Amino acid sequence: MHCPACTSSAFVHGAAGQIEIQLDLPAVTRGIALVCHPHPLFGGTNTNKVVTTLARAFRELGYAALRPNFREVGKSEGQHDHGEGETEDMLAVLDWAQEQLGEDLPMVLAGFSFGAYVQTRLVGRLAAAGTRPRHLVLVGMAAGMTEGVGGGSSRHYETPAVPENTPTLIIHGETDDTVPLANVFDWARPQRLPVTVVPGAGHFFHGRLGLIRNLVRRNVAPVGADAAN
Repeated sequence: MHCPACTSSAFVHGAAGQIEIQLDLPAVTRGIALVCHPHPLFGGTNTNKVVTTLARAFRELGYAALRPNFREVGKSEGQHDHGEGETEDMLAVLDWAQEQLGEDLPMVLAGFSFGAYVQTRLVGRLAAAGTRPRHLVLVGMAAGMTEGVGGGSSRHYETPAVPENTPTLIIHGETDDTVPLANVFDWARPQRLPVTVVPGAGHFFHGRLGLIRNLVRRNVAPVGADAAN
């Protein structure tokens, strides 16, 4: 797909109704990146700064970055389903993206906080169907017991393991007081997955978004020799 680097919107039909999506398109689309936002009940949307930073990094690498809104957010329909229905919705978004942009394009999955948790569920579903992403990027991932955000109550996440041989970049803040760093180490340790710790960063990576962008660009290969910048 060819276009000037741009952002557009679209709607995809999901099990609970329409799913609102923002698409950040490079000049030439050579891959698909699905980027998921933090918890919808605590202010998470597809315009979250970590999410838009991830999308920008992927667009610079030649991927069309899709930023869907989960159920109950923006113009997306349905009710929050604690990751179950959201996983089904993301499968529908990927199917739509492949129909629109190309079935054979390489794919990456990324998410922030609750969005990263959903991506661990999604990558398992894809692996069971014989499909694997080119890369999985998990930022501030929800795992174990988390502290309430925005006045919400604490929640416990049974975050699935990543399927073997899935290239995975895990980024977490040293001083994250929503998802303690120890939770992520406990999840990653038995899988022997490395965790990249950003010193001094909290859950929302204030003042350190550039580090996230640079880490993605260093660890995720561009698609095509002339990937857009």
